[in-house]
Amino acid sequence: MTNTHPDIDYANKVILAPMVRIGTLPMRLLALEYGADLVWTEELVDKRIIGSVREYNEATGTIDYRKGKSLTFSTHPDEKGKVILQLGTADPDLALQAALTLKQDVAGVDLNCGCPKKFSVQGGMGAALLTDPDRLCKILENLICHTGMPVTCKIRLLPTQEETLKLVKRIAATGIKALTVHCRTKEMRSTEKALWERLREVVEAVKSVRDIPVTVNGDIFQYADIEKVKKLTHADSAMIARGAQWNPSAFRKEGLLPFGEVVRAYIKKCVDTENVFQNTKYVILCMNTEDSDHTRSELYRSMQKSKSTEDLCQIFGLMDYYRKVTSEQQAKRKTENDETENENKRERDDEDKQEGQIEKKSKSE
Repeated sequence: MTNTHPDIDYANKVILAPMVRIGTLPMRLLALEYGADLVWTEELVDKRIIGSVREYNEATGTIDYRKGKSLTFSTHPDEKGKVILQLGTADPDLALQAALTLKQDVAGVDLNCGCPKKFSVQGGMGAALLTDPDRLCKILENLICHTGMPVTCKIRLLPTQEETLKLVKRIAATGIKALTVHCRTKEMRSTEKALWERLREVVEAVKSVRDIPVTVNGDIFQYADIEKVKKLTHADSAMIARGAQWNPSAFRKEGLLPFGEVVRAYIKKCVDTENVFQNTKYVILCMNTEDSDHTRSELYRSMQKSKSTEDLCQIFGLMDYYRKVTSEQQAKRKTENDETENENKRERDDEDKQEGQIEKKSKSE
């Protein structure tokens, strides 16, 4: 299929990594505000996406995809052209259905071939695809041929360099637009040092097949780390994961901002988008956790005890902002409801009028 989406230049980019429960809309918007060029969604599984219904949220200005009462995905115009769907799948047909469901509101689709978590691997998704290259490549080829979207892939290193080089050559040959490599094997923990030294040869192998950008992921904690790792690995772009989780201002060329300033900016995004409180709380409790003093602080304990977004706004001195934004949202929602009711009334009046005309005509006959 001809590419119906604008092409994305994946070279020389700084990217927010896909992180489960972290990479929801407020984090993506904040990362972009701090300097990220592209943002990946958290991994969304194909079956969760399929059947979701697209809705415009008048109160927040977001596009929301819902399945029953459950929110599948939410996006905002501020990330248009910059948000990439990270897809969890083990089936070419389900992958295609899921990608097409969200096609209108994402800039591209990235196949998750790196997640080592049990729920992903047991379903044949994520890192399980690394040892099933036929299935992996079929999924990529189906997406490339039938979505009209830029398609990319994110992998981990295999145990041996020989296996890794063989795999990336096959992946590059499918026609993907870019490849991200997390410089750890699926068995390695995040606390183990990333194997940057293995990536240069991987980059060369990819470019021997097709000259596409390769993005490095693993142990990049702030903007200052990027040039060092790119020089060592010859990668074209860099993806930040835990560094952004701990402090989203990791994307700033000027350096990191203090925790208090960052968390207030994040909470504002959550208020703006009506983010689910449980997710908001989870994300801010993950911030700054590399600092053991922080996790033992009174502030951290007060965040743990919070029961609502309003509680968090109270803790961080944002009550004026909370009242202003929520009041505006309620007013927009009331206006929308009034307009809907007026439209329904007009439809009922039209139906009554038509029925009256039919009854009048029947009597005259």
